[in-house]
Amino acid sequence: MPNPHPYDRLTPELVIDAVESTGRLTDLRIFPLNSYENRVYQVGMDEGDPVIVKFYRPERWTEAQILEEHEFSYELFDAEIPVVPPLKNEDGKTLLDYDGYQFSVYQRKGGHAPELDDLDNLLILGRLTGRIHAIGAMKDFQHRPTLDIQSFGENSFQLISEHFIPNDLRTAYVSLCEDLLKTIKEQFAQTTFTNIRVHGDCHSGNILWRGESPHFVDLDDSRMAPAIQDLWMFMSGDRPNQTAQISELVEGYNEFFDFDPRQLHLIEALRTLRIIHYSAWLARRWEDPAFPHNFPWFNTARYWSDHILELREQFALINEPALQLF
Repeated sequence: MPNPHPYDRLTPELVIDAVESTGRLTDLRIFPLNSYENRVYQVGMDEGDPVIVKFYRPERWTEAQILEEHEFSYELFDAEIPVVPPLKNEDGKTLLDYDGYQFSVYQRKGGHAPELDDLDNLLILGRLTGRIHAIGAMKDFQHRPTLDIQSFGENSFQLISEHFIPNDLRTAYVSLCEDLLKTIKEQFAQTTFTNIRVHGDCHSGNILWRGESPHFVDLDDSRMAPAIQDLWMFMSGDRPNQTAQISELVEGYNEFFDFDPRQLHLIEALRTLRIIHYSAWLARRWEDPAFPHNFPWFNTARYWSDHILELREQFALINEPALQLF
C-alpha cells in the first residue's frame, strides 16, 4: 500500500540539504509553492537567482516514466519551444535522489497566468501548442500512460461510488455516471483520432506569461492523448464564446501542425472525464494531511450534491452537436 503520508519527513532542513547535495549553496530561504500532488519549493541561492525544486510523490511514477517526461521537455526545449526543463547536474542527470526522495531542480521563471478572454493570446497559445504537438507526434511514449476512459472514468467512478458518495446520493450518482460513461465510450468509438505525446494538463496555472513570451511549465501529467486535450482547457463561457476561442486556437495551431476537426467531438467527453477524475484524485489523496487542509469543502454533502449537478449539466452538453470552427 502507498504511504498516505509520503512527505512526513520532508522538512525544510531536508529540502535545503537535498538542494545543497547538488553542489549549490543556499541562503536557507525556502518558500513552498502551490502543489499538492508533488511538493514544490522556491529555494534561495547564496549567489544568483533562486531555483525551483520539485520532490516527486513517492510511488506515483516509475523512474522510467519521470525520465521520459524529462526527455520530452528537452526535446521541446532543444526545438526552442518555451518550456522549463529540469536542470542537469555535472553528470547529465535530471532526476536526483536524497534520503529516499526523488527530486529535480528547475530554473525559476516569472510570469502571470494568461488572459484567456483575449483572442490574440489564444492565437499565440494555439501556435505554441501546435509546435509542442509537432514534436510530440514524432514518436510515442513508451512508459508514460495514455488518457483513456478506464483510468480516468471507470476507475474513478468505482472508487467514488464504493467509498465516498453518501448513501442517499449513491443511486443518482451511479445511474448518472453509468449513462455518461456509456455515452463517452460511444463518442470515442465514433471519433477517429490519433494519440500523441501532449502536455496533458494545459490549464492557465501551468502557463506563465511575461511580456509577449508565455512559457509552459510542469509536464508532470504528460501522456499519450488526442491533441484536443491540450486545447479545450483554454476555453470557457457559452457556446458562441467557445466557438470563437477554439477557432482562434486552431488558426494558430495549424501554422505548425494540422488539427483534425473531428476531435472537436471529444471536448465535452474529455471535460467530463476530467471532472470525474478530479474528484477521485481528491479522494485518493484524502489521507494526505495537505488535502483536508487545502480542500476543506471536499467530501461534504454539499460537495457531492454540486458534483452530481455538474455532471448532469455535462450530460446535456455532451449530447449537443460538436463545436464548429469559423
